[in-house]
Amino acid sequence: MDTLPRRTDPDLRPHAARAGERQADRLRQALEDDIATGVFPIGTRLDEVKLAQRFGVSRTPIREALIELAAAGLVEQKPRRGAFVREIGISRLIEMFEVMADLEAMCGRLAARRITPDEVLLLEQSHAACKAAHDAGDPDGYYRANQIFHETIYKASHNGFLAEQALALHGRLAPYRRLQLRARNRVSTSLKEHDEIVAAILAGDAEAAGERMRQHILIQGERFNDFVANLSTQRPGGTGAASGPRVD
Repeated sequence: MDTLPRRTDPDLRPHAARAGERQADRLRQALEDDIATGVFPIGTRLDEVKLAQRFGVSRTPIREALIELAAAGLVEQKPRRGAFVREIGISRLIEMFEVMADLEAMCGRLAARRITPDEVLLLEQSHAACKAAHDAGDPDGYYRANQIFHETIYKASHNGFLAEQALALHGRLAPYRRLQLRARNRVSTSLKEHDEIVAAILAGDAEAAGERMRQHILIQGERFNDFVANLSTQRPGGTGAASGPRVD
């Protein structure tokens, strides 16, 4: 982490705080992105002093951001050792992905019934952004566009509580969902699945939209084995996960 570039984003400086948004919230979002994109691999210690130097802020908002990340389940606070990017056991991860799949299926079903014309436009725009990132060979850009794609469907469900739960779990699984995109051809496959999801939603086919969303999230069979292999590269030393259980 010593070689990480210093962040100079003015939005992270106290004197440039945007109305209604805390500095710790912006730092948390920046750290979430770094965790999700592998800048901070699973198991990495997040040093408050180095992070403060990197972002050009005091340690107080860094500490607040880490507390919020711990509450979200992305970071683990260890007594007398500090904060670490949380490592979740394989069986627990599978459970979380199963719940995520059903939450997204519900969002897809409701979106197919309730989406508005304005939301259709947003869905098509986010889908186009995914395609552009895919065509450009930009997996990080695809990950970001993919986030917007899914959040658009959550909102189009017009069920605030469901959207909140889906968004919270989506955030907690962010680094692991990002890892899925590292499997060979996964971005191309994901984009094809998006095609089917969009088609079902626009056709108003609630059952098809729900099932397409559910299958899009589930990791099983070969996808699970690819996921576990990629997970091993995210751990210090690159070991520990490749021998995980198979789900065929």
